[in-house]
Amino acid sequence: MPLDSTGKISFDHIYTEPDPRAFFGTLRGLDYDIPQQAKAYFAQLIDEYRAETDVTVPTVLDLGCSYGVNAALHRCDLSMERLYDHYADGASLSRDELIARDRRMLKGADDKVRFIGLDTSAPALDYALKAGFIDDAIHADLESEEPTEEQRALLAEVDIVISTGCIGYVTEKTLVRIARESRPWMAHFVLRMFSYEPVAASLADLAYDTAGTDGVFQQRKFASEEERTQILDNLSVAGVDPYGLESGGRLYARLYVSRPDGAAADLAATLNALPLRDQG
Repeated sequence: MPLDSTGKISFDHIYTEPDPRAFFGTLRGLDYDIPQQAKAYFAQLIDEYRAETDVTVPTVLDLGCSYGVNAALHRCDLSMERLYDHYADGASLSRDELIARDRRMLKGADDKVRFIGLDTSAPALDYALKAGFIDDAIHADLESEEPTEEQRALLAEVDIVISTGCIGYVTEKTLVRIARESRPWMAHFVLRMFSYEPVAASLADLAYDTAGTDGVFQQRKFASEEERTQILDNLSVAGVDPYGLESGGRLYARLYVSRPDGAAADLAATLNALPLRDQG
């Protein structure tokens, strides 16, 4: 498979299928696990937001949501391994049968969070909506265009923004366009090959404070020796030491939180109290 502009293998084809079976089938072989790594942190973030704001049902925007994976993990209290099995077992089903099967998983699911998905893939968003993993969708490329009035109205309702790997493709342009609508809390898992500094600096202009949490988080295995070589070269150029992490054959991310009230360090400290898992 070809490398994209960042040096990573391009998986564009698995994000534009009418259902997520290619997504899960491809990424299972690479031990793609970052949504699982993020699950407990996002749950704690939501709890902290509820406690501080008295908002009973916060609205969470999943940036680069694809097929609604983060929402499915949270709402149905699933694991990535369970989702991998779920879609492998559904290999012979039609798309409509698969959607009906997904919706059955949502019986008794957590309805105390409203999820909005934002993605550039219309097929992925359509599936996530029909499966019931997300409540609303924003199909937009906010890197290159301002949100429409309808999209701005949805962004104005957002309390929390999360992401698990899209920062680097998505830059401060998108995050500023989101932040200025409702000044939400943010939590982003960012691959170590990308700097969060441009985002933090741009959000600071909107009176945001940013802090990084402790530890690193596995994303997935390298898909090829070519990808491994290119990513290690990119890390070297960025001044990031891959020893004991990426040098062992996997991509790793860090978690950054940004808040518009000067309390990002306190939030990061709370998240640091959660147990790290599978850190290499």
